[in-house]
Amino acid sequence: MSITDYAMREAAPDVTYVRGESLTRRSLRRLLRRKLAVICLVVITVFYSVGILAPFIAPYTYTHQNLDLSFDGPSLHHPFGTDRNGRDMLSRTIFAARTTTIVTLATFATGFVLLPVTLGMIAGYRRGFADALINRTGEILASLPGLPMLVLVNATLRPRFEHLVARAEDIIHYHQLSSSGFADYFLIFGVLSLFGWVGGARLVRTQVLTLRGSEFILAAEASGASTRRILFQHILPNIMPLVIVGASSSLGAIALSEIGLTFLGVGIQPPHPSFGALITDGSARSVLENHPELLIVPATVVASLIFAFNLLGDALNDVFTSRAQ
Repeated sequence: MSITDYAMREAAPDVTYVRGESLTRRSLRRLLRRKLAVICLVVITVFYSVGILAPFIAPYTYTHQNLDLSFDGPSLHHPFGTDRNGRDMLSRTIFAARTTTIVTLATFATGFVLLPVTLGMIAGYRRGFADALINRTGEILASLPGLPMLVLVNATLRPRFEHLVARAEDIIHYHQLSSSGFADYFLIFGVLSLFGWVGGARLVRTQVLTLRGSEFILAAEASGASTRRILFQHILPNIMPLVIVGASSSLGAIALSEIGLTFLGVGIQPPHPSFGALITDGSARSVLENHPELLIVPATVVASLIFAFNLLGDALNDVFTSRAQ
């Protein structure tokens, strides 16, 4: 056994060291050995599976109303009761999970993975004008107050964007975009992505600057490797642990931002359900006193999801850091 192999084995005595095993694979094995992390993964997986399969597993549609059952308590047909308009709370909770799933996955893919990784690698490797442009743009966005800007941009752009969607429907002769909530979903994920990439890009840039002077990068440059090959085949695999930890810890913040915007009235608009709207409806004093389940149910689901994301982020940070390896 070489000195390097011995040192890595001593640094991670709780995991059997497999020669030739990648860092990511070894870290995932360590993650799956943590019971709390596995429980969090199960909770998150169940939540997103429910969101994806919402149209197939919900007992009612989120617009189905029965005014004769207004504020009906929990029953066999309505396990979580009904709201003011007689809509099934279980179905609305399931479709609210779909809303959170759509917004978080779209925002995560663009604003917390694609943009930060791409812009951070370009800024750190190319430097010069590209680095200055990306950094100045990020500094401008970071200097703006986050939540007020999200509220302002979302509120001011919504009417114009809805008009553009309506015109697009007329052009393509497809009139289901507005009714499906496409305008709300796209606008919210676009705004969150616009302000969400800055921190991740800075972390990636710092890591790339460190790797840029490494011998294997210099050797790749000397052999005539293209910039694209160096970035995506040499640098990206070495910063993946940082990307995984940073991106995973942001999922809870993304979900909370979407819920917060809807709670303030500038997020997902009725009749499309969102946990923010459900919490708003259930937090009215008269509703809370007489039908506390209308607040308890969505609040419990949101709290469980955010708590699971936070605990999973801590576990990922432990298993992917160099000290843990």
